[in-house]
Amino acid sequence: MRLTLEAKKAIVSEVAEVAANAPSAIAAEYSGINVSDMTELRQTARDAGVYMRVVRNTLARRALENTRFECMREGMVGPLLLAFSHEEPGSAAKVIRDFARKNDKLVVKVIALDGRLLQPSDLEALASLPGRDEAISMLMGVMKAPVAKFVRTLAEPHAKLVRTIAAIRDQKQAA
Repeated sequence: MRLTLEAKKAIVSEVAEVAANAPSAIAAEYSGINVSDMTELRQTARDAGVYMRVVRNTLARRALENTRFECMREGMVGPLLLAFSHEEPGSAAKVIRDFARKNDKLVVKVIALDGRLLQPSDLEALASLPGRDEAISMLMGVMKAPVAKFVRTLAEPHAKLVRTIAAIRDQKQAA
């Protein structure tokens, strides 16, 4: 289907707006994937808060100009779909990784994280980044550990005294 100039401008501005606010982006080749699998991928992406769009490479290159994902322009060759994470940097990578495990026809070509170009082999590392809630809970655990150890250290002399007195009591009662 032939796109009008206005439709092309709308696509470019939409992708550029999403790219301006996204922390990470992935371009993956999708040739050979049937419609039902592609629909499943799009639904999974929507549920995970990932913007996914199939865009002509020329329009995608234009949309990525003057964004932090300009580094992806050289690797955009062939039929590609673009996936942008909205909040968590690893959400798009998780969606792509999980789908690629089931369907080997989806091949990651380009990955960018905050303006840095990554290798396609870095998909697993990006997908394994903790989410916001996980990172906060890990931080809270790290912050809580010294306080908990301090409280245990303060309580130990009293507990040792109580155990010693109880042992003496038990020894006298046994005698």
